[in-house]
Amino acid sequence: METTSIYPRFLLPRVREALRDTPAVLIHGPRQCGKTTLARLIDRRYSYVTFDDENKLVAAKEDPIGFVDALPARTVLDEIQRAPFLFTALKRSIDENRRPGRFLMTGSANLMLLPQVTDSLAGRLEILRLFPLSECEMGQKNSGLAKRLFKKPFSFTGEGIPEEELIQRVIRGGFPEAVLRSTPARRRQWHTNYIEAIIQRDIQDVARISALDQIPKLLLMLSNQSGQLVNVSEIAKAFQLSRPTLDHYIALLKKLFLLELLPPWFSNQNNRLVKTPKVHLADTGLACATLGTNERHLAQTRPLWGRMLETFVFNELRRQASWCEEPLRFFHYRDRDDYEVDIVIENQSGELTGIEVKSSATVQAHDFKGLKQLQRTAPGAMKQGILLYRGKETLSFGQGMIALPIDALWNIK
Repeated sequence: METTSIYPRFLLPRVREALRDTPAVLIHGPRQCGKTTLARLIDRRYSYVTFDDENKLVAAKEDPIGFVDALPARTVLDEIQRAPFLFTALKRSIDENRRPGRFLMTGSANLMLLPQVTDSLAGRLEILRLFPLSECEMGQKNSGLAKRLFKKPFSFTGEGIPEEELIQRVIRGGFPEAVLRSTPARRRQWHTNYIEAIIQRDIQDVARISALDQIPKLLLMLSNQSGQLVNVSEIAKAFQLSRPTLDHYIALLKKLFLLELLPPWFSNQNNRLVKTPKVHLADTGLACATLGTNERHLAQTRPLWGRMLETFVFNELRRQASWCEEPLRFFHYRDRDDYEVDIVIENQSGELTGIEVKSSATVQAHDFKGLKQLQRTAPGAMKQGILLYRGKETLSFGQGMIALPIDALWNIK
């Protein structure tokens, strides 16, 4: 049994739904987040082909059309990013037979950034993003704040979460293999091996770069900046790289789902808004291992702890949003007067909810200054501001402003 199968994956219903009316479905996300296990849970009638098998990869490259034509009626194509040359043959096959659910593909790189995919399978392919495990999935409860963000009023009474436990969750992260390891040291070793494998193999699959030694250094710097505005020019100067080269490296890390750039929310009516993105590492366990930080160091280094906690909250909300019925878009907010909101979430109706993250068990009125500024900036769109803290109770701080226990993030129903 593969280890990830002991956890429920709440993306599963969406995958099954897509296969009922779409010829090809792609589950993509970082390597070892559970894509293969999820694909094998879908339907035992699916045959399985992995392009981690070099023989299969060579055969597909030699005769793409013949390879696709010989596939069984329902086939899982695992690690499809290693065989981008197949997409033209897949398009031809789908155009001849548009029966739903023919191909279920997995990929460890963002294939929508590859032109041959967008050109070949437009209108024939549904893409679903699988993330590392969420706190909801690890707790085996289909709950979570993302589904409640635009449903108010609501409240939640928690037990209060000790900082030590919260730090442990942040350092553990959500990669299934790391989660199941018995000690922090063993998890750290898994994360270290994971990064080395990504650099030595996956990067070479999607891009040919000569300076591989720069990637670990860049990942270290970006891990240290997780939760902050990204200053590409400053990083380029530190690495003595040209801006286009650094942009290429960052795009590569995004393509492999190792980081996300959180865009700024802005209004055309307000020219005082900062339009620089924030960087977030895709998993706090990975970020902490890259930085070499442990529980004691993180507890003692308050600025770093605050940034890691913000990234942890952002990642958890992104993971929950992946199985929500309504698409949610994520931003941050900052203006030139230094008012800021850690996370801004927008629904399809253009409504906004702002999220602030605080590591302490107490909260004060001035902690809402950024949320209230966003409310003034977008009075018609802003539905509520939520400050997550380590207390036990939901507290009201004026119209549309609440402090919410941080464990509501994964426990609220």
